Amino acid sequence: MAEEVISKPRTREADPAPPTRDEPAVPERGLPRTTSPIGLESHGLSKTHRQRRRPEFDSIVLLLQGGGALGAYQAGVYEALAESDLHPDWVAGISIGSINAAILAGNPRNLRVQRLREYWEGVTTPAVSLLRLVLPQGDVTRGFVNQVSAASALFGGAAGFFQPRIPSPWFYLPGAIEATSYYDTMPLKATLERLIDFDRVNSDHTDLRLSLGAVNVRSGNLIYFDSQSQRITPEHVMASGALPPGFPAIEIEGEHYWDGGLVSNTPLQWIVAQRPADSLVFQVDLWSAAGEMPRGLAEVATRQKEIQYSSRTRAFTNALKDRIRLQNAIVALLEELPEDMKQSEHVKYLSAVARRHVYNLVQLIYRPKGYEGESKDYEFSRRSMEDHWRAGYHDAVHALRHPEIFERPTGRNALVTFDLRRDGVD
Repeated sequence: MAEEVISKPRTREADPAPPTRDEPAVPERGLPRTTSPIGLESHGLSKTHRQRRRPEFDSIVLLLQGGGALGAYQAGVYEALAESDLHPDWVAGISIGSINAAILAGNPRNLRVQRLREYWEGVTTPAVSLLRLVLPQGDVTRGFVNQVSAASALFGGAAGFFQPRIPSPWFYLPGAIEATSYYDTMPLKATLERLIDFDRVNSDHTDLRLSLGAVNVRSGNLIYFDSQSQRITPEHVMASGALPPGFPAIEIEGEHYWDGGLVSNTPLQWIVAQRPADSLVFQVDLWSAAGEMPRGLAEVATRQKEIQYSSRTRAFTNALKDRIRLQNAIVALLEELPEDMKQSEHVKYLSAVARRHVYNLVQLIYRPKGYEGESKDYEFSRRSMEDHWRAGYHDAVHALRHPEIFERPTGRNALVTFDLRRDGVD
């Protein structure tokens, strides 16, 4: 049965074997970080965030939201989790989160951060250094430089990701796929095939389940491609990130799919609907629901995007709290029924659908800088990418230093959420 496939537990991989020629060695734990392939300086942090033993949960789940160029924040979060030996059992993504998720699922643990860096270095470009030299430093200058970089992506695309259609889609006949988007995403397919081992993603022996959200263009329904029930290909990853009208719909088995963020930008609700075992869940949001009153049209556009793509995360979370609490109460009530009543068809049905589970949900939310503006999700400069990556790493380290996130919920608290905002600057 499909449900049995979905709920089948994965066997966890043991500690990585000694590296082979195809899997280069990673630095020994505890050695200071001095250089980084993406140009980041030493993190300069103590390693007190590291977990010496696996938390008392059946699984660790990583949820990655959509947000374009902001997705480097998710890579930084994963780097901190990997340093802490908190390797997820299940990763679910939407849009850019699907690309990051697929890179994780398609590589062994000791190569995942490296592959993420290769991706993010490949799709970003050096900042406009000449402008930084001739203009005074500050947020105004940084905002202007970012806008120039965003315009470059808007008109020239991002290497290894997308490129503008020439001629314009308006010159194609209706019905042609080229007539439905401003950009061609075939460069992304080549990048995914280079960085991801799809045989590993789809192996019965993998230690990381992969789920990708997309929207069926005909029905408008949000669906999830899942490595436990079907074979994942580059097209499934591309479909999850096919945001119209920029990107074309992706055809899979006769149906066309767009970006899952059109319906919901977070996989949280779907994951819980699958009734996973007791889980420690890290949800990485790239859009903050909270914000200030806009002061002009540019800020209105920024705030509109934040509200649109934050996917009502808090509303979903509160609804899920009530649902899980109700489900656990039903289980407790059923256990107290006399044996003769347990033979009722109604009771048998409730016993089949109600299970007692607990979850800790750690929310890691990117907090944008004031100079980023409305174009921050398509501003692919190397400097901004490094900033986003660093912010994700530091936010995750801050959260992991709180031991309460590893404690199983007790009593009526079946779902406990943590939003451990880090104050100060990097």
